[in-house]
Amino acid sequence: MSAVVVDEGLVHYEVIGRGRPLVFLHGWLGSWRYWVPTMEELSIGRCRAYAFDLWGFGDSDKLGMRYSVDAYVQLLEGLLDKLGVVYPPTIVGHALGGVVALRFAAQAPDRVEQVVAVSTPLVNADVNRSLAGFSGDGDALARLASRRARFPEVEMELGKTDVSAIVNSVHSVMEDDLHRLLPHLDIPVLLVYGDDDPFIDVPQPAWLRDCDDNVRVISLSGVRHFPMLEVQNKFNRLLRDFLDSEGDLQSLELKEEWQRRQR
Repeated sequence: MSAVVVDEGLVHYEVIGRGRPLVFLHGWLGSWRYWVPTMEELSIGRCRAYAFDLWGFGDSDKLGMRYSVDAYVQLLEGLLDKLGVVYPPTIVGHALGGVVALRFAAQAPDRVEQVVAVSTPLVNADVNRSLAGFSGDGDALARLASRRARFPEVEMELGKTDVSAIVNSVHSVMEDDLHRLLPHLDIPVLLVYGDDDPFIDVPQPAWLRDCDDNVRVISLSGVRHFPMLEVQNKFNRLLRDFLDSEGDLQSLELKEEWQRRQR
């Protein structure tokens, strides 16, 4: 396990591979760990993949005053500085991590090459009641995950989560309004959703009508909240194609042969 001190707090991180920087940000359930399969595949011969635990999650410090979008954006910036990531990375964020990635790209556009936001709410109404109204303890969190997110990579890390990190950061996200931010981003942005996600709704077309061709939405049929685990091959192939697209997002599509490999 690797760790570094950022703003007087200990941050757990992991790095795999060599090449162009690719940063993974986790969401409300779990930690960096559920990105491991994607990190391992994408790092082979092409990327240096980074992932870390946000404050309150995994093995990073539990700092209650820092469970907000702004604090996590500051954490991301500080960690990139500490790790010497000079070349602008592609940032892949899931749920809360997607919000942080997009906010960081808006605040520091020269430090981000492109963003993939997975299962990321663009307006507060996109956060479903089970998550928006969550206020339980660790046992309630475990029950929530067991009903709707039963993956070993998620469940094994839940016990490390400070539940107030979920509650406070959900509230912070619901005070945000990302759909107004997207039209001002000039970098490529891929938004990926599962159309059966029990926590986050696919955005309405109206939220994206002012965006240019640099923003693309792809919805995965029959997929829930963790596409990187549920349809691993399809997700990783989509991410590889995005990295190779050179900004031509309209050429991205879910190919039939990916479907056949899944069966």
